Amino acid sequence: MWKRRPFPKLYKMVKTFTLDNGIRIIAKKLAGFKSLSMGVYVNVGSSYETQEENGISHFIEHVNFKGTKKRSAFDVSRDPELLGVILNAATSREYTYYYAKTLFEHTEETLEILADIFLESTYPQKELGKEKGVIIEEINMYSDTPDDVCLNNLNRAIYGRGAGYGNAILGTKTNVKRFNKSAVLDFKKKYYTTDSIVLAFAGALEFDNIFALCDKYFGKAEKTKKSPSPEKNVKNLYGNVVAKKDIEQEHIALAFDAPATDGERYEEYRFIVNALGGGMSSRLFQSIREELGLCYTIESFMQSYEPCGTWGIYSAVGLGSSEKTLAAIKKELKKFKENGITEEEFRCVKEQIRSSLVFAEESTTALMNAYARKLLLKNEIYDADKRLKAISELDCKKINEAIFDVLDIDRYALSKVVKK
Repeated sequence: MWKRRPFPKLYKMVKTFTLDNGIRIIAKKLAGFKSLSMGVYVNVGSSYETQEENGISHFIEHVNFKGTKKRSAFDVSRDPELLGVILNAATSREYTYYYAKTLFEHTEETLEILADIFLESTYPQKELGKEKGVIIEEINMYSDTPDDVCLNNLNRAIYGRGAGYGNAILGTKTNVKRFNKSAVLDFKKKYYTTDSIVLAFAGALEFDNIFALCDKYFGKAEKTKKSPSPEKNVKNLYGNVVAKKDIEQEHIALAFDAPATDGERYEEYRFIVNALGGGMSSRLFQSIREELGLCYTIESFMQSYEPCGTWGIYSAVGLGSSEKTLAAIKKELKKFKENGITEEEFRCVKEQIRSSLVFAEESTTALMNAYARKLLLKNEIYDADKRLKAISELDCKKINEAIFDVLDIDRYALSKVVKK
């Protein structure tokens, strides 16, 4: 039997700093790296939007690339590429971020570009009009993708429609057509505030240099305070949403109760979810796909936010097979709750989770995101060693106790996409 050797300490070479205007900075130095990932994170996403605002966080993410006081929209695209920089942005339900991956030698030039698009965008009307068309086509693309429709509707089934975590990140076409420069500036004034911004770095860096550059390019931002966000439902409503489309497969997704990010028994839930559908040897994959042949795809997942969370199961099945598949999933879940997992399953899942954490430590972008999210949402420093320790302390008995104690398999939200 092979013996596990301890990992070297991962939680080291991390420093934080706060600018006079309240912007927080976190930097993780990695020895032996020649590249650096950097990001500007702001604590606002689709869950902060009212029904009339739904989609504006994502809209702002797009139009921030459409010209600044000194760069045209073309320059915003070209200047990073002249340096070999990968530049992008993304919107989630809790935050929006603008990020880049660059060579160490281009650290300052890259940070200047990020600061320019984040702080100095001008939102010319012509560019806003063109970008509306781009986003509407993005909405059309997602609406033509049934698995995206199924999982997006699952959030509506869980949290309700109209505000909070039930909001679609892309928003609606009607809203996108209405957005203008005034709406963008009003929303940014409420939420793009210095107390809601985190600058995150991971890779080849020198701490003093990074903090000085952050002060140079972001220290000029006026100190501002975030407005209260609309009230959000954080409980599973156990809703049922069915969409009909012209498709050749049916899609189903279920969502059960789970802890918020880092909530009580979070690691145990994550373990359970991986055992059920985290790989090809998992319970659901072996039962629903390999033994019954009901689907090509079946997986389980965690969907945790700062105040709430769920875990879910998604599958794409043949036409007319969704009810049969749903019954088979319930049967497997019942067996799982009654019998628990074996020692062999436990060891397999434990190694999968430990490996995924360590693999993330070898990606500058994944590390940047982990440190940024933890500081942004919890005002804490991400500690990979602490996570590994918590996983190492789990045993098969503890997981089986958790399966019996907390797994409620009879109450769930449901989303389906079926043929018209």
